[in-house]
Amino acid sequence: MKMQNRKDENMKKQAFNPYLPSYEYVPDGEPYVFGDRVYVYGSHDRFGGSGFCLNDYVCWSAPVDDLGDWRYDGVIYRREQDPLNQSNRQYLFAPDVQRGPDGRYYLFYALNMTPVISVAVCDTPAGEYAFHGHVKYADSHVCGTKKGEVNNFDPGVLVDSDGRIYLYTGFAPKGLFHTVMKMRGRRIDGAYCVELEKDCLTMKGEPKLMVPGPLIAQGTGFEKHPFFEASSMRRIGDRYYFVYSSILSHELCYAVSDRPDGPFAFGGTLVSNGDIGLTESGVPVNYTGNTHGSIVQIAGDWYIFYHRQTNRHQYSRQGCVERLELKPDGSFPQAEMTSCGLNGGPLPAMGGDEAHIACNLSGAGGACMSVKQLQNRKHPYLTQSGVDRECDGDQYIANMTDGSWCAFKYFAFTGQEQQISVMVRGSAGGSLAVATKRDSQPIATIPVQGGENWTACKASLKALTGDHALYFTYGGQGAMDFKSFSIQ
Repeated sequence: MKMQNRKDENMKKQAFNPYLPSYEYVPDGEPYVFGDRVYVYGSHDRFGGSGFCLNDYVCWSAPVDDLGDWRYDGVIYRREQDPLNQSNRQYLFAPDVQRGPDGRYYLFYALNMTPVISVAVCDTPAGEYAFHGHVKYADSHVCGTKKGEVNNFDPGVLVDSDGRIYLYTGFAPKGLFHTVMKMRGRRIDGAYCVELEKDCLTMKGEPKLMVPGPLIAQGTGFEKHPFFEASSMRRIGDRYYFVYSSILSHELCYAVSDRPDGPFAFGGTLVSNGDIGLTESGVPVNYTGNTHGSIVQIAGDWYIFYHRQTNRHQYSRQGCVERLELKPDGSFPQAEMTSCGLNGGPLPAMGGDEAHIACNLSGAGGACMSVKQLQNRKHPYLTQSGVDRECDGDQYIANMTDGSWCAFKYFAFTGQEQQISVMVRGSAGGSLAVATKRDSQPIATIPVQGGENWTACKASLKALTGDHALYFTYGGQGAMDFKSFSIQ
């Protein structure tokens, strides 16, 4: 079986989604190419955690010419290093990193209960960062500590080609959350931009409203996809691409301008972690939740990094990535969720794969927001054995009941594949129908009988050639856990 990151002397490691090991939970990914490696900076969730971002910042990186060979570079920053967190009760929310004009690397972040942007610095991309300071006005007043100032959150940073530094920040909820934040005197109406001095701390002026939130978006072109959170900026040629999470939460969108501080025009949706926008009637094909990420060009190809939810809540999120197509007019069509990620094309059909690389997952009644799964135990979900960071490679799909289905996209078939087998356990008694499209005729029907231990079940496979998705639909009694499948 070809398992995740298996490699021989003559082959690169196989890339999958999620792109990091199955025990790792790094959402909010900001990808950058420094030298001959791509580095991803994000927050750090805990498996089974009771809130967002409970672990310290870590960094992972991979060679630009071997995007399945991810290396753990260790903890790069700890939450107790920030002077505003002397009680050690706050957590490190989504960061961003830029190489400053002095050649050092600057880590921008915000603690979860403090509307202030903090900065740390390091001589190398993935070394141990040291606290540098808090973003402040020229008179040394720290931005975000007075009523009426911007609610600093999810910082994005751009060091432009001329060396000028721009900070992007903001938070724009609606409903009760908006009311509460407003009562606290926070400015929460959209995304803001402010230029920084060369010290990466001192603001050159007042933050400027750049992209509207939901309460002020009418008539702006952002009505259907107003800004919510997750600011990120990239420059492509002479245009500036602002990547953000809309108020719909499950999608990353982009806006475009000829200037780093706007005005910006809405561009489109880059990715949805439920493929909403690509499916009929907007029905999600995966359990949705918040998302955060950005775009990067690696070896000539563009990619969008984002995250998915696991474990029936939003506190154990995992990074995923899809290839993007940059059109001649500068637009990006919405990317489809796949199991391939950084692979550069379909996965080989021959061999074995873990079930956790499923890109679609749904119960018989459809998918929903991850947090709503707690209210209906009939939903399947991704989980693992053990505790946080204890087990590598044992993530699986749990609780597949009658009508539950999952999909893997895409595989290259040669016509030589003859048999398919699955590893399952649980109280299941029924069958798994395998098809290349949702609700199409099966190419295999695998009888399954669960038990306490993982059991292999197999069936013959209809001959296929070309690139195809694989949809697995369970029909029968009880509940099934799904660990892996193999095609021979």
